[in-house]
Amino acid sequence: MIEKVAGKLETAVRRAQASGGVKGKVGTALADDPDFLRKLKPSLIAARAKGETPAEPRPYAPSAPRFERPKRARKRGGGPSPWLVLGVAVGAGYLLAKTIDWRAHAHPR
Repeated sequence: MIEKVAGKLETAVRRAQASGGVKGKVGTALADDPDFLRKLKPSLIAARAKGETPAEPRPYAPSAPRFERPKRARKRGGGPSPWLVLGVAVGAGYLLAKTIDWRAHAHPR
C-alpha cells in the first residue's frame, strides 16, 4: 500500500514539475517525499529497529546558503523598573481623575 501511494505521489510530482509556475515550485519541494514514504514501510522499520538493515544516512546539503543574524548580547537591567512604570501610571491616572473631578464642580448642571 505504501509503495502504491509513493508511486502516485511520484507521478504527481513529475507532472507538477513539468507544468512549471507555482506547481513546479511545489513539485520541486516535494521531490524527495516518495523516497521518504518508501522508507516508512513497516517491514523496513522493524528491520532497522532489530539492526538487520542499516539506515541510509542522507547527506544534508541546503538548497541555498542560510545566513543567521548574529545574536545580540542581552543586557540585564535595561530600562526602568516595571514597578516604577506602574507607579507612575497609577499616579498619573489619579491626578487625571482628580483634575476631571475638579473641573466637573466648576460647571454644575
